[in-house]
Parts: sequence; C-alpha cells; structure tokens
Amino acid sequence: MDYKRQIQRVVDYIKSGEKSRKDFTIGVEMEHFVVDKDDLHTISYYGKDGVGETLEELTKDGFIPYKEGEYILGLEKDKITVSTEPGSQFEIAIESKCCVKKLEKEYINFFKMFLPILDKKNQMLVPLGYHPNMKIDEIKILPKERYGHMYRYFQTNGTMSHNMMKGTSSLQITVDFENEDDFKKKYRVLNALSPVMYAMFDNTYIFEKEPTKEYNIRQKIWENTDPDRSGVFELSMDKDVSYKKYAEKILNTPIIFDEVNGDTVYTGAKLFKDIFDPEKDGDDKIFHALSIVFPDIRVKKYIEIRMMDAVKYPLNFSCVALVKGLVYFDENLDKLNEMFKDTTFEDIQKAKEETKLKGLQGEYRGERIVDIAKKIINMAEEVLEDEEKPYLKPLKKLMEEEKSPRDKFKEIYNKDGLKKAVEKSALSLEELDV
Repeated sequence: MDYKRQIQRVVDYIKSGEKSRKDFTIGVEMEHFVVDKDDLHTISYYGKDGVGETLEELTKDGFIPYKEGEYILGLEKDKITVSTEPGSQFEIAIESKCCVKKLEKEYINFFKMFLPILDKKNQMLVPLGYHPNMKIDEIKILPKERYGHMYRYFQTNGTMSHNMMKGTSSLQITVDFENEDDFKKKYRVLNALSPVMYAMFDNTYIFEKEPTKEYNIRQKIWENTDPDRSGVFELSMDKDVSYKKYAEKILNTPIIFDEVNGDTVYTGAKLFKDIFDPEKDGDDKIFHALSIVFPDIRVKKYIEIRMMDAVKYPLNFSCVALVKGLVYFDENLDKLNEMFKDTTFEDIQKAKEETKLKGLQGEYRGERIVDIAKKIINMAEEVLEDEEKPYLKPLKKLMEEEKSPRDKFKEIYNKDGLKKAVEKSALSLEELDV
C-alpha cells in the first residue's frame, strides 16, 4: 500500500469537515441504563419487556429501524437517532444545532414520548457513569456482530475493556472546526481540559455493586481499555499537532474488524494501514477506522468530547453550553490556549492520577481542579448569549459547592440507600416540564 496516499486520504476525510464559522453547530449524544424500578437490575435486550421490544414499539411512532438479522439495533426519525450499546445501554443522539435551546427542545419532546413507554414496564432510564446494581459478568452483550468482534479482541487488550463495553454510560458533545489552525487550537485545548471535565462530570459512586473510594471510575476504565486507542493521545499536546499526525495514529492502530463483500470479518491485530487500499476503498472504511478508537477527544469530520459521565437533565445541557462557550468564541479559545500553552502530556496524566484520588480537590499544575472548573464556567458565562447563560446554572451551583454529581449521589446513598439514590438520578417527566 502507498503509505503517503493512505495518509492523504485520511487527511482529506478530516479536512472535508471544515465549516465556515456561520455554519458551526454543536451536537450531543447521551447514554443511559434501562433498569427495573424494583431491583435496579439492567433490562436485557432480550425477551418480554426487553430493550429490543421497546425499540420495536418506537416504530409505531414513526421511527425507522435498522436491523441485524431479526434484531432492531437502532432507529431514526427526523433529528433523533436511537441506538444501543453493548450492554443494552440506551443512547440518543440529536442532530447538531446552532444553539442549545434547539437541542433541548428535541431532547424534551423525545423523552416526553419515550418515558411513558418505560413506565408501563416498571422501568426507568438512569444516566450514571457505571451501572448501579450489576456486576459486569451479569450483563449480556447485545446481539450485534461488531460487538462480538470487539468483545473477542478486548479479551487480550485491556483489563477493563468489558467493563467499558457493558458497564459504562457517557455524555458526548461534538463541535466543528473552520480550518487546520482552528482544529489544532480546539484539539489541543480540549485534550488539556480532559482531567477537569472528567472531575466536573464524575457521576460514579457505585462500581461492581459496591461504593468506591476512587473518583473518575470511567476514566480508570478507559485507561485500562487498550492503550492503543484510549485516553489522551500523546500527540495531542505536540506543538505541531496536525491532521497528518492524527491520520498517522489511525493508520497505525488495529481496526479490529473489517467489512469484506458484505460480511464483517475479524481482523485482530492488523493495523489499518495493512488493510486500507487508498485507491479502491471508500470513505466508509476511513469512518470505521476513526470510530474504532476511543480517545477522550476523537476526530472525525468534527471533534468529539467524550470524557463526561452520563448525567441527568438539566446538567447535561450545562455541559453543552459550557463547551460552546469555551470553543466557539475566539477570546476564550485564545485564553485557554494561553492557559495550557506549556502543558505536556505528562502534566495531563499526572492530573488524571490526582483526580482519581481526590476528585475536584486534585491539583493540575499547582491549581485545584475545582478552581479551574469555576474559572472556565465564568469564561463561558461571559460570552454566551443571554438565552444560553442560564443553562450553566446547575453546573455553576455544583462547582460553588465544590461537589460533583458523584458527591451528590453519595450523599443520598448514605442517607437513604441505593434505591433512593438511583431513583433521584433517573429521568422524570416532572423535571422535563419546563
């Protein structure tokens, strides 16, 4: 294979995502656990009242399904995409919008329709970073061929890979870039913010059915999920980070499985560069290679921010507003680049270790994480339009108390027990009535 041509194809793919600033949008994906209201066990994909049956019910509301064999694994309608993760986690992705309010409207409309479906089955939707009442071996894997290949690959690549696949839920946000210089600034700054965002949105107090003294459990899980493709990529803090450097990283990472003549074929440790024919293969193969890595900040035709645990409404939209205020305004992007200009990959790793032990009270280059959090919230608040500033209030209140969602869960758990803490974390129609 022509390696230079391979690089150029991947670079061209990333570059094709460049947008004029007037066309910038922000997108969001939110994962949840579907649990039984009584025993808090995960609802399997299979059987009566299972997640598969629930997905089938959504087709009655006009959602178009996509299947593997007899199984519905996702649906689409208008601006909403519904999908399922390996442990039957329920994910909703909202097509990116210019403003937070439009995303929120789609979100509220969907869940006002969807939550009553679960309620009839005595089920609830819980956004937490890790499953609150099941061990990983108790959760069945979804009937999706690609998940089977991933499960096989991760048996020898990462000690907590199966925890990642079946036991975690996250909040992910996507942002656009104008050109390569804009990409470099955003990519570098967002990676530098990784320890801060993990700590701010830490929402995991129960791990494998037991309270944990550690913070940022999802961060720990990702660090132990195939180091080739997870965490902060070392290249992210290079002064000369570029489309090309990211492309080379992707080309030198195993892609686990490949589509060959309509079949999904396990490729194991084969690198993308050993499989990708730049003269014959389509962009779908590049998309797969970019999607099968799981770093804190992932690049496709946009930038994905992936550090945050799943959190409930309205805190999820605090995060959307925060990201918008930080990276879509030059004054803040420039301030952040100045703040982190001398930050190294080693600095980030050290800060991550701090936050695992101390959470928001951990230090990052001599400054408390919580103080950095307060600073960036204020930065976002200063530039957002008046109708978007209020979205920051729930997050601002938490940081003023110097508490994460995990800390709030712990307080309820210690006072009223697990069931009450999980119920308080669940989505509710009453809280969507705004």
